[in-house]
Amino acid sequence: MLSCTFLLTLPTSILQPRNSLAEAATIEGKLEIPESPKKQLVPLNSTLITLNDGEFSTYSTSTNGFAFHNVPTGVHVLDVHSSTYQFSQVKIQILEGEEPKCIEYIYPGAAKRPITHPLELYTNAEFNYFQKRASFSLFTIFKNPMMLMMAFGVGMMFLMPQMMQNLDPEQKEQMKKQMEMQQDPTKMLSQLWGDVSGGSKEITEKKIIRNERLKRE
Repeated sequence: MLSCTFLLTLPTSILQPRNSLAEAATIEGKLEIPESPKKQLVPLNSTLITLNDGEFSTYSTSTNGFAFHNVPTGVHVLDVHSSTYQFSQVKIQILEGEEPKCIEYIYPGAAKRPITHPLELYTNAEFNYFQKRASFSLFTIFKNPMMLMMAFGVGMMFLMPQMMQNLDPEQKEQMKKQMEMQQDPTKMLSQLWGDVSGGSKEITEKKIIRNERLKRE
């Protein structure tokens, strides 16, 4: 009895790993850098490539190729972790007995675009970690508010004498008085106090005249 049961269970135990291997697939691809006549692009070094946020990982070869072996059926997300270039994210669906179906996303949440397998992933952009230092320019000086105020003051110094020449003598005297009052604050305060006191005197005089008229009536 023991020998019969062993013979019955032996083929199934041998066939199970074969079925799992038959369902597994291989994902292959290559990283490509487009040629640019204007700029010499930095070549790719060994770059980390992952599936499902690190569930499977591999590195690109010297020819920028990569491969994932024994990938089970299902949906997988491929990311290229490059510190120099930005690559698209690829969503891969593996079905039993079919070629992998691949969809490319330039960035997470972007419009999808179907691509073929083996994958050919091109760079979308180059990372720039340094900001170019601004060169000296005269226009940057005039953007400063203090420089604009100084320029306005200098301009008024040249324009004021010409404006004074076109004024009437009475207007010139008023301008001189205002300038003197601005230079001496005590004169300004005394004039203001005089205007207030003078106004109050006029009001009192008007009240007295009204009272006298009422009495006569």
